[in-house]
Amino acid sequence: MFGKLKEKLKSWTQKISSKTEETSEEKEELTEEQLEDEEKIEIPEEIKKDLEEKDKKRKQKKNKKFLEPITEKEITEEETPKTKEPKLEKTQEEKPVEKKQEEPGKESFFKKAVSKINKVKISEKEFEIYEDELEMLLLENNVALEVAEKIIQELKTRVIGQEFLKKEIETEIQDYFKEVINEILVDPFKLTEKIKIKQIATKDEPYVILFCGINGTGKTTSIAKISERLKQAGISSVLAAADTFRAAAIDQLKKHGEKLNIPVIAQDYGVDPASVAFDAVAYAKKNKIACVLIDTAGRMHTSKNLMAQIEKISKVAKPDLKIYVGESTTGNDAIEQIKSFNFSIGIDGIILSKADIDEKGGTALSVGYVTKKPILFLGTGQEYHEIEAFDKQKFIERLGL
Repeated sequence: MFGKLKEKLKSWTQKISSKTEETSEEKEELTEEQLEDEEKIEIPEEIKKDLEEKDKKRKQKKNKKFLEPITEKEITEEETPKTKEPKLEKTQEEKPVEKKQEEPGKESFFKKAVSKINKVKISEKEFEIYEDELEMLLLENNVALEVAEKIIQELKTRVIGQEFLKKEIETEIQDYFKEVINEILVDPFKLTEKIKIKQIATKDEPYVILFCGINGTGKTTSIAKISERLKQAGISSVLAAADTFRAAAIDQLKKHGEKLNIPVIAQDYGVDPASVAFDAVAYAKKNKIACVLIDTAGRMHTSKNLMAQIEKISKVAKPDLKIYVGESTTGNDAIEQIKSFNFSIGIDGIILSKADIDEKGGTALSVGYVTKKPILFLGTGQEYHEIEAFDKQKFIERLGL
């Protein structure tokens, strides 16, 4: 999905690494030149001061002797070395040069040290060179602008000033990228566990789920898939055909119910959808059915009347869970859609359909970040079994980072 982004990260890290190697080579050459010039060998400051002091005293004494008569004792002293310290210092000073002359085939200490510098530190300037390109690639992969900026900022915080081994820089930055994505996505909960917990806690009160979304996102098919999944887990359910506006919507849900052998509560077209939801909950209580799945009409998030209607359905049915159903391929449009539904009824989870044909993956990142709610399922086809629980780690692997 994020193939181009991976290539860009690889190219970037290789350039940073090669720049560091060039700098290291320059340092190595400069050091060799310094070693060849004996006059440029640095002497520790303490030894310099000591030698200057002794030289000063020697000059003072010499001037004094020039003015005063020289005695026989002084002549003897001049011929005899006073101390061995200057010679020792001189020997220490010349020792590296003598060793180099004695063993010309061996690498110098400085060359060895430079060759061991195998770490790379990324500066803010280097990061900024590629920042815009990384952001553009995220946008091309259906990541919303505000989410792309968040990802880049988080990556920047983790990378700048950090030291990386040259051979591992690409892997390290990719790992940081995965960490950022992992933190953006909320861990999903298990729907079957929530239903069973309520059954135990409320003595067979049904667990009510309201499904919402815009037109054509696969809401009705997703409901049928969830009911089949619950059935496989030993959880009974009833379907509520509260989409009383779309042509053939009730018939479509009834057909799913017949195939799955699951009851469907429906009324005539044009009736109040809230009343259908109410009847379905009452039916579940009477027949001790564990879960109620309420289908609603697809509605554009810009329609105030229809958004007010779904608020009414939510108040009447009092759902335990409100699930937004969207398409993985929608891209940036999904952000405004899901924001409106979240504002109206407060969604609790997300199902993304058509994940099998989504080659980008940015929509999942965007809706997860904007709502701070978990993606529960991914629709991967038209068959009832073609739905899978969302797994963050598997999703990140699919991105190809």
